[in-house]
Amino acid sequence: MVHYTLQITAHMENVKTLEPMGGCDDPNSLFYFKLKCDNCLEVTPKEVCISLDELVPIPNSRDHANLFEKCKTCEEEGYIKMVPGEGRPLTGEDSEEERYAPLMCFDCHGWVPLELSFLGPQWRVESVSGTVYENVDLSQGEWAEFDEKGNCPVAIANLRSRFVLEPKAEELKDPYLASSTVDKVAVKSLPVVGS
Repeated sequence: MVHYTLQITAHMENVKTLEPMGGCDDPNSLFYFKLKCDNCLEVTPKEVCISLDELVPIPNSRDHANLFEKCKTCEEEGYIKMVPGEGRPLTGEDSEEERYAPLMCFDCHGWVPLELSFLGPQWRVESVSGTVYENVDLSQGEWAEFDEKGNCPVAIANLRSRFVLEPKAEELKDPYLASSTVDKVAVKSLPVVGS
């Protein structure tokens, strides 16, 4: 079991929280991202769409997943299960301190998630005055409005995402092993020290 946590960050002005419309665990939230085959390393040309409310059977198993795909290059099969309960909204404090906030965890078998696309009007923004903006479209990586209640501009810019490879339980006990980060910029990993 390989877990990747989807994390986001942004520069936010007068924004208290940013999250998917129904919250991080909303079964109707759609996540769009590319996949890299764990076997041949081929990257899908288009994004796949995954949501909590869609379950598909895993062939030759009694189990289900949120996504099942066969690599078009090497024909290896893989699947992804979403793990709810691991996410939270991106806050204004996160933005000020340039921290990433976890949105969702993905249990991946045979696939590595890459490049989240913020497609569609499916985000919820709450301003510092408490004004709520629903069905916000962040597909351009930025958004701005004027908050009448707070008499101030509210804006989101420099929206970024990354998938962080979470360490296994045994790795948490070993100080020499490190997790990896997969994001739009690069793949970073620390070498394993010792043997």
